[in-house]
Amino acid sequence: MKFLSKYSKKYWKSFSLAVLFLTFEAICDLLQPTIMAKIIDVGVADKDIHYVLKMGGLMLFITAVGAVSASTRSILASIVSQNFGAELRSDLFHKIQRLSFKNLDQFDRASLITRLTNDVTQVQVFVNGLMRIFVKAPLLAIGGLIMATRLNLHLAVVLAVIVPFVAVLIMTNLRLGFPLFAKVQNALDKVNSVMREYLSGVRVVKAFNRFDVEIGKFTKANEQFKNQSVAANRLMAIFSPAIMLTVNLGIVAVIWLGGWGVDNGDIQVGHIIAFINYMTQILFSLMMISMVFNMFVRARASAGRINEVFLQESHLTWKKETLQPGSGRIDFENVSFSYDESGGEPVLKNINLTILPGEMVGIIGSTGSGKSTLVGLIPRFYDALSGTIKVDGEEIRYINPKKLREKMAIVPQKNILFSGSIAENIRWGKEDATQEDIEEASRIACAADFIAVAPEGYETRIGQSGVNFSGGQKQRMSIARALLKKPDILILDDSTSAVDVATEAKMKAGLRKYAQGMTCIQIAQRITSILDADKIIVLDHGEIVGMGTHTELLAECKIYQEIYRSQMGKEVL
Repeated sequence: MKFLSKYSKKYWKSFSLAVLFLTFEAICDLLQPTIMAKIIDVGVADKDIHYVLKMGGLMLFITAVGAVSASTRSILASIVSQNFGAELRSDLFHKIQRLSFKNLDQFDRASLITRLTNDVTQVQVFVNGLMRIFVKAPLLAIGGLIMATRLNLHLAVVLAVIVPFVAVLIMTNLRLGFPLFAKVQNALDKVNSVMREYLSGVRVVKAFNRFDVEIGKFTKANEQFKNQSVAANRLMAIFSPAIMLTVNLGIVAVIWLGGWGVDNGDIQVGHIIAFINYMTQILFSLMMISMVFNMFVRARASAGRINEVFLQESHLTWKKETLQPGSGRIDFENVSFSYDESGGEPVLKNINLTILPGEMVGIIGSTGSGKSTLVGLIPRFYDALSGTIKVDGEEIRYINPKKLREKMAIVPQKNILFSGSIAENIRWGKEDATQEDIEEASRIACAADFIAVAPEGYETRIGQSGVNFSGGQKQRMSIARALLKKPDILILDDSTSAVDVATEAKMKAGLRKYAQGMTCIQIAQRITSILDADKIIVLDHGEIVGMGTHTELLAECKIYQEIYRSQMGKEVL
């Protein structure tokens, strides 16, 4: 997977150093049985205590070298794996940030969280294991085979039988395990998705007493996760005992053949003990290799899911890094848009519209008429399916979205407040804003009064998603955040729906004065919110069915007349 090449180039030296110390550790382990065989066959057999002490001292020295190597390897492995995991997680987060909305729509939000956390952890654990036991296990297995064969060629026949059989078991384990662990990660996605949905709508759940429904949804997802995990682990549980049984049968065969050889005088006792030790090491290493493949299967499934995100190429491309200075003119020329490019019903159809610099434009229409979609095309949240959108005379598809959005401030339909203080949230509009700037923007947004009586004023901490403030208060803080930026283009997407009429009128009066020369686009459900707009656009089923002032639309646009009649409760004169 290509995304791993960056980290292999960066960490290969530290990784290789860890593997080098791991190799020293494995060599020290492999030397022990041979030295023990010499102690028994020479020192004990000849009753040479000097030889026993000399070789015993050598064993202690080799053990000390192995211990130092193991400690150094553990330290290096921890440093490399933690740095790798942190960098991979950071790069994945940056990649997600750079993706367009069209790219993000291909992933469930809970799935992205799982990939950013659990999947990265799985890969990180595997990398850590490579420098601890995953490389050591093959070294011990191969080294044990070599040492055992050199020790006694006749007993090595046993290894020639069991090793190929174990290799077949491991490869079968790998082939069957990968799709199962991929399903486990997908099931975990579903669990996270259900939890995320519940926590987002917990107030609605409590208001309608729908606990049983949510418990049922979570139980179903949790059961699927459990069943997939059980299926995967059941497969893993079959192979580990099978490998252990195979190797233990080999040890029994060694003891039987060895005993027969000792009786005939062909094999020394020390050789049998050493051979059994090597068989035990081989058993341990094969068990570790089995575990390696189990971890590899999980890590491979997780790496594949991470790679799916890295392979995403943002649909937003551009040729120019700068936008010529302008005052906020916007032109739509025969613009159509559909969220489903493969042939779905267009959300917007042949939109032709010009918004002049400094104009205050209202957009109204029934639910689903395309109001939010229309303004979402201006900052290039999505690209139009056909037609052209221009800002200050330049086609926006050729401009770096970052530079384009620097000219704009948006108050979305769903108000989002971040963890931190009120001042920190408002300062999102302009990082270097002074306290006076923040207070002025808050005053125009009619937020200064309730902020003043908050426990700590502008330093009051905002609860999760602004839970300690009302909907109208959150809207006003979001408007203050946008006003602080002093943009060329201000987009208010139904941002006063939770504000009372009197407060809205006061806010609009302040905005008129503060935003002189600023192009302002306001989406509204209430007709009173846009009565005094310079231009009102009426949308219906993705088409502009009316455009003009309030007076002109009352005289000419039937859809606008119906909206006026339904909201104001009186006939159009």
